Amino acid sequence: MGPLHIASTVKTPEIVFQAEDQRLVLSGRSIPENAVDFYRPVLDWAQSIGPDFKLTVQVQLEYFNTSSSKCLLDLFKRLEQSDALEVQWYFDADDEDMLEAGEDYDHIVNVPFKFVEIDPEA
Repeated sequence: MGPLHIASTVKTPEIVFQAEDQRLVLSGRSIPENAVDFYRPVLDWAQSIGPDFKLTVQVQLEYFNTSSSKCLLDLFKRLEQSDALEVQWYFDADDEDMLEAGEDYDHIVNVPFKFVEIDPEA
């Protein structure tokens, strides 16, 4: 499994696979003009994950649009085959929409989700 790093922009999140921690981190805003093109390298990378590969996916997005939502669902569906996968879904304590989005994914895919509340004042 090769490294993965996509730098953030004003409209796209930073995406980093940290091999030493077996962690995929998505952070920032996800409002790309073409979400399918932006997420294609990540989805291709996820396709190479084997069922025994241990991976933690940390989703630390402050906001994402509808087309990004579809790509996130595609990512989770591709990672479902891994028996050693956990999604850590971060959300601000005062952002019910982000919590509900994570709960929706949790109900759709067969992947364990852990919800991590962060204090926006901290």
